[in-house]
Amino acid sequence: MIVPGSRSQALAAALATTLDDTLAVPEFDRFPDGETFAAVPAAGADTPERAVVVAATPSNDAYVELLQLQDALREAGVESLVTVIPYMGYARQDKVFEPGQPISARAMARAVSTSTDRVVLVTPHEPAVREFFDVPVDIVDAADRLAVPLAGLDTPLDDPLFLSPDDGAIDLARAVRDAHGAGGTDYFEKTRHSGTEVSIEPSDAPVEGRDVVITDDIIATGSTMAESVAVLRERGADRIFTACVHPLLARAARTKLEAAGVERVYGTDTLERDVSVVSAAPVVADVL
Repeated sequence: MIVPGSRSQALAAALATTLDDTLAVPEFDRFPDGETFAAVPAAGADTPERAVVVAATPSNDAYVELLQLQDALREAGVESLVTVIPYMGYARQDKVFEPGQPISARAMARAVSTSTDRVVLVTPHEPAVREFFDVPVDIVDAADRLAVPLAGLDTPLDDPLFLSPDDGAIDLARAVRDAHGAGGTDYFEKTRHSGTEVSIEPSDAPVEGRDVVITDDIIATGSTMAESVAVLRERGADRIFTACVHPLLARAARTKLEAAGVERVYGTDTLERDVSVVSAAPVVADVL
């Protein structure tokens, strides 16, 4: 049985189809005092031996909902419970940055671990967060799925260059390039000129006249990505696409990218947005 959280309905449905498994229909509600409520009636009616909860956690409510779904399934008598977290909120707070701060990723991981036998994470920002869980964790990478929409363009990419936001993320750009089958890779270098002035530019590869795909694991506010697009425009790049595994697109991120002149924004369904044009279900299914 595949059980979706309210933020992961499309991915859960795709996963159920891929695995030829039953897709449960949970109930989601909110009490007058603001408390969330999540239940799985199908589990109570016919308890499966194994259940897979698929729930992205981009908000506090999403975490509470996930814990409730886990508890409901355990209460129904599910023996084996797998929790798939397509996008893990708080994952970037993976260490103490200032004295007195919590390691929020650890706190969330411990809470999730209490009612599951296993966790699957999709392209976490910091893979080391797996160590915070008290149960076995599988990490799957959905970066190569981003090549799918690029292959379907009406006009194929011309001498494409796949760029990452920094040298630490170059492997993601290479993964998309390799899945696409052709093109070069490069990364942006940041140069700080003062306390407030920072410039970015591709480190080596020429961009003039080329189609460019800027890849990242997550687009949050879109500020860095929009600045990168603007730099590429100035340097004569042709079409510019942005592709990310997790299209968080908080606040005015989408508008920033459109205003900067991006051709298209592509993301996976680890977060359900209008740009989530490709599913991470195949890579998740591989470990289930």
